[in-house]
Amino acid sequence: MSSRSPAQPNTTVLADDLRAGSRAALARAITLVESRRADHQAAARELVQAVLPKTGHAIRVGITGSPGVGKSTTIDALGMHLIAQGHKVAVLAVDPSSARTGGSILGDKTRMARLSHDEHAFIRPSPSSGTLGGVAAKTREAMLLCEAAGVDVILVETVGIGQSETAVCDMTDFFLALMLPGGGDELQGIKKGLVELADMIAINKADGDNLKRANITAADYRGALHLLAPRSEHWHPPVVTYSAMTGTGIAELWQKVLDHRKAMIASGEFAARRRDQQVKWMWTMLEQRLMARLRTDPSIRTKVKKLETDVAEGRVAPALAAEQLAELLT
Repeated sequence: MSSRSPAQPNTTVLADDLRAGSRAALARAITLVESRRADHQAAARELVQAVLPKTGHAIRVGITGSPGVGKSTTIDALGMHLIAQGHKVAVLAVDPSSARTGGSILGDKTRMARLSHDEHAFIRPSPSSGTLGGVAAKTREAMLLCEAAGVDVILVETVGIGQSETAVCDMTDFFLALMLPGGGDELQGIKKGLVELADMIAINKADGDNLKRANITAADYRGALHLLAPRSEHWHPPVVTYSAMTGTGIAELWQKVLDHRKAMIASGEFAARRRDQQVKWMWTMLEQRLMARLRTDPSIRTKVKKLETDVAEGRVAPALAAEQLAELLT
């Protein structure tokens, strides 16, 4: 007799439904991955392992940009362009502030008016886990589930700032940085780290009165990129202009993503980067499991709280306390 509780999903059925392309099954599967219940987490691991052979084929694109740059409008335009070409698209978010806001993409769905109503698109906000690492791990699992359900293009939007950009870069094949037309002041203010991560810089709102400024800004960014070492010797990040509002340049933007993929596969760097991401993912998951055990294991939690108090009041050095905590996990 099965010991599976009534609330526990049948992962075999769910895996079959996922592989059949069921959107409802995909939504349930991601909800399972996001759950903090121990039995749900065990079922989620079982599910992901079951569908693993059907994963890894999608084009994974990370998208970042400051507020007001038009990320949602860009994703809407790009997603519809891809669907017109026969692709199935998923939009996922990485948002470290989602514990407070509920995930900015929830509001953004209203600005993805066409995509959010298309049956060939799947849009999902980040879970409210409260930590960037937790959100990023859930998003990685969600990517695999989307791929198992037949999605062949995954757009991962960073709606947070700072470290979330690195997290998205570490889980995608192509990292796209969106910028606004602007003068020298804006160029001076760009984060060097972000530009170094980018596989392409795209200047949005290149239309109407902004067109000339967009072209000047693009030329400025091209000059700036010449001063930085590219992420790959096989790809020098291009700078393009486009208009999410009119759709001008969207097709050319996507072609650059395909050109990058072709170059990375030909050089062997694509496979190497995917392998590195998988290993990094494993270590991230291990760190989270260990931290969760420290916080939830009743036999350990009391000792942890005492050590926290001892450190806070200066009775025990942080280094010694860390060593004692590590010993509790062995």
